[in-house]
Formats: sequence, C-alpha cells, structure tokens
Amino acid sequence: MNDLVLIRPSKKMEKDIWEYRQEYLLCGEKHINGCCGIGYFDDFDTWLEFVLAIEKDKLSREGVHVSTFFSVRKSDNKIIGSIQLRHFLTEDLKRHGGHIGYGIRPAERKKGYGRQQLLLILDLAGRMGMSKVMISCDKDNIASGRTAMSCGGVLKCENLYKGKQQQIFWITL
Repeated sequence: MNDLVLIRPSKKMEKDIWEYRQEYLLCGEKHINGCCGIGYFDDFDTWLEFVLAIEKDKLSREGVHVSTFFSVRKSDNKIIGSIQLRHFLTEDLKRHGGHIGYGIRPAERKKGYGRQQLLLILDLAGRMGMSKVMISCDKDNIASGRTAMSCGGVLKCENLYKGKQQQIFWITL
C-alpha cells in the first residue's frame, strides 16, 4: 500500500495546512511533530517563509538545514501527516531529535500511514547520500517506536531527556 506522496509546503496549500494544524490544536496538541513548529505560529506566511529558508539559506533552531514535507493521500489530496529531514546532526541532535521528526494527524492515526510516510523520507535520505539516520521518540510513544522498527530501526539506547524517557533508533539505508 503506497497511498501517500510527499509534498513540500507552498502557499497554494495554505488552507489544507491550516486545517491540518487546527485538527491538532482542537485535540489539545500544540506541539506538532515534523512541521517546524507550526502550532506556535499564528501567521501562515511567516511560518512558510521560515520553513523554506531553513532548507537551504538559514539554519534551524537546532543549527542544521531541514527539509519539511507533508504526506498527502493520493485518492483525495488530504494531508495525512508531516515529516522533516534534518540534513546532518549536531551533538545535541545526536542525544535527542535525530534526523527525522514526524507526525500523523489525529483522525488518521493507527492506519499504517506513519510507516508509509517514513519509508518515503528514508528513500529521499538515501538519494541525498545519507547512509543511516537516527530517530528519537519518547518511550511512551509506542506507535512512533513501532513505526521506526517497522522501517528497519534498531534500538541503540534509552536515555532521559528533559525529564522524559526516550528511545534512540538508527536505520541503515
């Protein structure tokens, strides 16, 4: 099953992206993984400018270039998830964060989309010349850990980060 495609955010997607953001906020989730802090922005154009700049021009708050995508279902063009690929790791990202951050919109969880989305970004990472990638997730985020493992992730360690237990997975491409 490959129902998804990765799409870079653009102005023409504003309505759909803002609806995606709103679904998270209505579920009480302000931190939306994989889309550069969109839950903390009140203006789409400001957010979009930031997202586009950190891919090539500026560095993200973590000090790296980041590519951001939305996974869109082919059958109805609905945004299902968001995912970002950090082009390299700083020492801090090696402890928490890793190369990839991702999320699936609340109404579409537990349908296998997380795995599809991750496989798409892993393919892109390989084409960019990466040989392996790191993913971290909170230990109690069982779905994220399972998603990483279903795509070849190997649990390398568990640690404490800002008071929460987290798991570090590495995936060889």
